[in-house]
Amino acid sequence: MTHGNWPPTTMATQHPDNASAPWWKEDGDPFVSTSDEIQELITLFSQLPIDEYMWDWEGKYVDESVGEKIYARAFDLFKEKPLGQDLHLTYRIPAFDGTKMKRMARAFMNVLSLNDMSSEIGIPGTPVHELFLPLTTEADQLIMVREAFKQIAEYHHHIFHDGDDGHTILLDRFQVTPLIEDIDSMFTIEKILKPYWEQILKEKVDMNNGLRIFLARSDPALNSGLVPAVIAIKTALSKANKLGESLGITVHPIIGTGSLPFRGSVNPLYTDTFLEQYAGVRTYSIQSAFRYDYELPKVEEALIKIKTVAPTLQVQHVSEEDQKKLRKIADIFSEYWKQSIEELAPLINKIADLIPSRRERLLHVGLFGYSRGVGKVTLPRAIKFTAALYSIGIPPELIATGRGIRQIKSEGMMNVLETYYPALRSDLEHAGKYLNRENIEVAAKSESVFKEISDDIKAIDDYLGGSLAPKKPHHMIHRNLTSTIFHRLQEDHLDKEALTHDIVEAALIRRSLG
Repeated sequence: MTHGNWPPTTMATQHPDNASAPWWKEDGDPFVSTSDEIQELITLFSQLPIDEYMWDWEGKYVDESVGEKIYARAFDLFKEKPLGQDLHLTYRIPAFDGTKMKRMARAFMNVLSLNDMSSEIGIPGTPVHELFLPLTTEADQLIMVREAFKQIAEYHHHIFHDGDDGHTILLDRFQVTPLIEDIDSMFTIEKILKPYWEQILKEKVDMNNGLRIFLARSDPALNSGLVPAVIAIKTALSKANKLGESLGITVHPIIGTGSLPFRGSVNPLYTDTFLEQYAGVRTYSIQSAFRYDYELPKVEEALIKIKTVAPTLQVQHVSEEDQKKLRKIADIFSEYWKQSIEELAPLINKIADLIPSRRERLLHVGLFGYSRGVGKVTLPRAIKFTAALYSIGIPPELIATGRGIRQIKSEGMMNVLETYYPALRSDLEHAGKYLNRENIEVAAKSESVFKEISDDIKAIDDYLGGSLAPKKPHHMIHRNLTSTIFHRLQEDHLDKEALTHDIVEAALIRRSLG
């Protein structure tokens, strides 16, 4: 049995990476409050070719009355295009740690109560039938969360619907989808998926719709660098597809991507490149910068292209021999990355504190924490991390990448990298337009990490056969802004208001905060 529009192709998310204000906000404020998100959901479903909206219970404050509000404000829309059939609302629940589960429990009850309400007002189906589980690293997490939901659903039915056999959550359709956010888990994804999928098969659930996996793109880059993030995803896509074929399961991968190359290069001006890069992905996250930092006709045109082309592209197979080589390549790049980022952490955090928020975020305990003998470094979330480095003219795409390319060239593995990362040159050239060499030269006089970054840039120039540099007038203006930001940061007393203003102006030029 199939269920309407499945799988969804374009998934709007609440990631706060927009520099500009949403076109639908009358006050012109780029900050999207929790209450604004109800209107955002309705507007995107009604005015853009968006199939799915991810409601985030994990990283931000959440409006738990989402169901009542969207049905009250847009009943006709959801009557015509029911949630769970033509349109999809999917919850990203809190990560599972076995202890602090109150927010997950609230999400469970919200799913069940929304199902009740939908039935009561005459809208068919199950509005929310899938949960994304962040930071998934093993099958037991998925199995335990799925089992917990089933038990709560059974209690809910017994208490509130006893005797009403026709009024139950469709547990044969309900899924907990792994959101995998680290490269180690991506390179060994079959260890997570195989036990979980085999358990689902034992339960004899409806498998006609296939199963989804969700691969993060930003956090792997933050933790390991640009190249490891990309090739880990390519490996995961291949492994998941092969496992699905062996078990008779159709796999529908989701990828969580931002607009800038460091976070995925998914933006309205780059569609051909990223569709080739991530062939086989069935659902793309359409984050705030994609939606609000580009002209609306361009946004709509790109979304239509994604919906048309993405379902036709097949996963690129990665042989076992190449998987081993990609793992080795990832380790090489990661080692250079971690050395440099550990030294840059204080500066990154200093700038991140000056970057304005775009959503009501909760405090975050990140993945990035590794010991180098001097304790652990703490970094901001991926968006502010990326914004911090771009704000001083050092795109994070370039850090470690030059040294990594030079080493794998010497080891004869460049062809393997380019085979599975065909967008490498395009990504580096795009990021290089926002490079400020002067800032790096000044900083390198006193800090060795900037000498390493300068070495990266030289190696990338050699690889590309030309110099990374601003190309157009707006790139030059961005470079000038990053010079101003860099020198303001050297002052004894920071002019925080001026710094934040310049940070936003630079973000507007590159069409993404981070």
